[in-house]
Amino acid sequence: MATTRPNLGGGARPAPRGPPSSQRPRTAGSQPANGYAHYANAPPLPTQGIAGIDFQVAPERNPDRYGPNANSNQKKCSQLAVDFFKDSVKRARERNQRQSELEQKLQDPSQGAARKEQLWSTAGRKEGQYLRFLRTKDKPENYNTVKIIGKGAFGEVKLVQKKGDGKVYAMKSLIKTEMFKKDQLAHVRSERDILAESDSPWVVKLYTTFQDAYFLYMLMEFLPGGDLMTMLIKYEIFSEDITRFYIAEIVLAIEAVHKLGFIHRDIKPDNILLDRGGHVKLTDFGLSTGFHRLHDNNYYQQLLQGRSNRPRDRNSVAIDQINLTVSNRSQINDWRRSRRLMAYSTVGTPDYIAPEIFTGQGYSFDCDWWSLGTIMFECLVGWPPFCAEDSHDTYRKIVNWRQTLYFPDDITLKAEAENLIRNMVCNTENRLGRGGAHEIKNHAFFRGVEFDSLRRIRAPFEPRLTSNIDTTYFPTDEIDQTDNATVLKAQALQHGRQMEESPEMSLPFIGYTFKRFDNNFR
Repeated sequence: MATTRPNLGGGARPAPRGPPSSQRPRTAGSQPANGYAHYANAPPLPTQGIAGIDFQVAPERNPDRYGPNANSNQKKCSQLAVDFFKDSVKRARERNQRQSELEQKLQDPSQGAARKEQLWSTAGRKEGQYLRFLRTKDKPENYNTVKIIGKGAFGEVKLVQKKGDGKVYAMKSLIKTEMFKKDQLAHVRSERDILAESDSPWVVKLYTTFQDAYFLYMLMEFLPGGDLMTMLIKYEIFSEDITRFYIAEIVLAIEAVHKLGFIHRDIKPDNILLDRGGHVKLTDFGLSTGFHRLHDNNYYQQLLQGRSNRPRDRNSVAIDQINLTVSNRSQINDWRRSRRLMAYSTVGTPDYIAPEIFTGQGYSFDCDWWSLGTIMFECLVGWPPFCAEDSHDTYRKIVNWRQTLYFPDDITLKAEAENLIRNMVCNTENRLGRGGAHEIKNHAFFRGVEFDSLRRIRAPFEPRLTSNIDTTYFPTDEIDQTDNATVLKAQALQHGRQMEESPEMSLPFIGYTFKRFDNNFR
């Protein structure tokens, strides 16, 4: 029997595969040039070359043909697609992480069969509830307003109850048109991002965010103890023991924010809330930054094709004109009364902001420790260290802190307290906390403080509440209780009717919606 030798690269070729050419079916490629003539109505073969063919000129692009919103619609669709897939990947990773944690629990030999079955069924039920929760659309009409507990130029904060189950929340609503006009797009996104990422007991809990054509909504936990500013207005000065407790808790709160990779940049008594047990939680992250492109105003200016022509330095915070009314002890009460009004203004107060933020020389996480030092000063002395007749004097005193920082002679502080303040209210190179929160925790002022158990001990002040909607510790008598949601929506309609016709209004807010997994599935 003859065998065919394999071709190892020589001249001999292996036997061809398939039938010989004489047995192959006849194809068009094997026909001679005139082989098609016998077919009826056969088309003539081309006789000229490619170069002779007369191609038509491609039509010019005419964007006006598709209307003025074509480019914006294209951007919106692209952003929606990116956001959809990014959220899908993120949720898949979080689901896989929850599954891994569950499997570790199920492998624990100390868990009985009944307990394992309970863990498995509970996890499955939560996953199903969360998927249904993702498909629901929240809206402000799902909540009843109990009382307005905060109001400002950008919107308001309401105490609300969910229709049906009666659960209580704080709902923050922001006017979209004001976000555009005041260049607050980056700020509102950074606040949403840090609250969505945080699961710390030292940061106010965000349950969900949603939006409509005119407003952004943030549904958060309601902290009935009020804020630290209200306590300072009421009690004027804290003892060193009480100051030690609150400053220690604020240290842990700032540390939690820094661990997430964010800088708060606006630590002040107004933004330090007290929960039902009297413990501290940070809120209002409108000036915070995680150095993400979505937290930079330049990103939104480019996204909206240069709507704003004002250059903005990412290493500075623009604070507009405000008025402070204090220069000596006789004016402190007037200053305290004006503090609440400043909290409701569009710009707030600069008393607690670090000098490197004003000068634009660049800043880091330690700018929050400067703010903590000024708060500690106010708790022990009765007013911030750099308050002045007007905002310009305040800026000047902060920038020239070496000449303007002084401790009044009629107030005696222990050496450890004054030393801690001076080591936080100082130049950034020598500022305590620059190397981490442990530097502040190890200071002599906190000797004996057990930071790991602070939240488990009894707070020096516990709010006395009569119900879950008690607002005793909020200055609601100083806030216009007229529900101006209708007015705000009318203003949004007036300013945003033209923009609503274009996707430009919704473009910066794509991806704003958030729903927390551990959400009690309302």
